[in-house]
Amino acid sequence: MLLQATALFAQETNSSFRTPGTVSLGTRNTFSVFNDDEAAGKGIGGQFRIQATKRIGTEWFFDYITSKNGSLTTRNDYHIGWSMMFYPKDIADGKTLQPYLLVGHCFDYSKVFEQQNRSNNAGRWSMAAQAGLGSHINITDRFDCSLSAQYMLHFGKEIHATLDEGKVLIEKENFSSPDGHLLVSLSFNYKLFHLW
Repeated sequence: MLLQATALFAQETNSSFRTPGTVSLGTRNTFSVFNDDEAAGKGIGGQFRIQATKRIGTEWFFDYITSKNGSLTTRNDYHIGWSMMFYPKDIADGKTLQPYLLVGHCFDYSKVFEQQNRSNNAGRWSMAAQAGLGSHINITDRFDCSLSAQYMLHFGKEIHATLDEGKVLIEKENFSSPDGHLLVSLSFNYKLFHLW
């Protein structure tokens, strides 16, 4: 009789990984275009996701991106941030393609240095707001490939590099101003377990 009472608390085992509470881990390749210095960047990173509800997910990421401005300077960017993903359809509908809208925020550190003299450099901290579109390509119930494009609007002191009489001048502005770029990410993600 004692054991029968505990059976009332039993729950059905959740074997699907397309439900709220799912945690996934992944790697990502990033491409940054339409930068202020007209240099295209590429990088790598990692992320984890938590599916909050059937139509809302979260993504927490880190990116390392490098770009070159001709033969003058190299720029390294470090992004750490999060995004909310809004799905137009229920995540458990079993579709292979699963589009979403994403919005979020990130902090980043940028460092620009002369290619021939790394001691000639300048760095800055900034923050960004981002928004874009993406889609999961569900390969299996636990494994997906995701492609997204988002515009990142940064707020901080911009760094400029100019060539003056054969010397590379790297200067950081005295005031903060907005600047942005388009970030395209290709990621591969594996769903690990359920939090709830």
